[in-house]
Amino acid sequence: MKFLYSDTQDYVDPGYDFINDVNSPGRRRYWDDMYAHELMTPSPYDGLLVSMSAVRRATGMDNSKVKYTTAEEQRLLRDGVRKFLRYAGPRFTDAMVLGDCGAFAYVNSRTPAYLPQEAVEFYSEAGFTHGVSPDHIIFDCLTDNPPASAVAPGVAERFDITLANAEEFLRLTKAESYPFEPLGAVQGWSPASMAEAAVRLEKMGYRYLAIGGLVPLKVDVIKQVLEALRDAIKPETNIHLLGFAKADTIGQFINFGITSFDSTSPLIRAFKDAKANYYMESPKGGLDYYAAIRIPHAIENPRLMQGIKRGIFNAEDLQKREQNALSALRKFDSGGGKLLRTLDAIIDYQQFLTLGHGLPIEKHEMELNKMRALVERTLDEAPWKRCRCPICSKAGVEVIIFRSSNRNKRRGFHNLGVYHKHVQRTLENHL
Repeated sequence: MKFLYSDTQDYVDPGYDFINDVNSPGRRRYWDDMYAHELMTPSPYDGLLVSMSAVRRATGMDNSKVKYTTAEEQRLLRDGVRKFLRYAGPRFTDAMVLGDCGAFAYVNSRTPAYLPQEAVEFYSEAGFTHGVSPDHIIFDCLTDNPPASAVAPGVAERFDITLANAEEFLRLTKAESYPFEPLGAVQGWSPASMAEAAVRLEKMGYRYLAIGGLVPLKVDVIKQVLEALRDAIKPETNIHLLGFAKADTIGQFINFGITSFDSTSPLIRAFKDAKANYYMESPKGGLDYYAAIRIPHAIENPRLMQGIKRGIFNAEDLQKREQNALSALRKFDSGGGKLLRTLDAIIDYQQFLTLGHGLPIEKHEMELNKMRALVERTLDEAPWKRCRCPICSKAGVEVIIFRSSNRNKRRGFHNLGVYHKHVQRTLENHL
């Protein structure tokens, strides 16, 4: 089972100055920055996924999803996806580079943003190893398996569009002998309809299926979908799970014959989760999670800035508390500070983050107590000191500080590495 990371141009400045919070002198975005697979050996994933919607603007899609400039899109097509992502060379010879259309970006459109011909040309020109046919997301998954006539208007239409696109996509791929392996996209409103779609794709000639629409589904519903699929299709047909948001439960899906899946969850949770920001392998198996220590920039954090503008907070006072928190944590890391004193300095600054919520005093104190307990556990167990990955070995305590993209993404890179090992260990234990 291969774990793919979905690229959203996540890279960091390798020479970032954490003490002064500035980029390295003369740093050029992208050109001097490094991806996770450049900073870490072994690579923290088995392959990369790039969505067309992150690269190319199109009518009917949410352009906020586009991460690439026009110049970057042109360079990717000119140089190829591997060279652009610096994912070439002997280390990555066998690594999978999958392209899809990124259907979330045009979910509100009546039809997909890209035609099969456009997708085929994009995958071919950029040199992808695999490419998914253009699909149209169906979010409903009704486990009572109603017929098409009983579902909401437009749902069956999306089902038909996805299959028609897959048929044309495969025809074009075969006719021109394009050098990537095609994946037929599966969408449906129920386990039974998704199984029907999978069978029809097999009959078209697909040997690799990409299962979409899984992001909002609960674990037990995803299992029902996969059970229905596996009962209906050939054992040798490969399955890819698109945007598998339940990545932490991957051990529960080992028996479904999954060939590959992609997830951004380990990186995203580094800075978008309330308390599970830092991953560690658990001695008991599975994963342990720790809260990052939030010490944001006093005069850059939106919540704190709002308080300053409203006259609730004093900018100079906040900056002093911010520096006290950073100094106390770094001193603690070097062995010169006591845990409780460090905790007090951190919470003395963090209290303003909850005050910025405008909560009633009772709720403010409750939130602050929760925050204190999470930070105390992180300090007490100091997971960054136990980790030997290239990120933590070099960044040290800075990796656990929730502050600026260069720290937060490094923590995300660390999480990807821990998660990748977790997947490998899960597979080994299953053998």
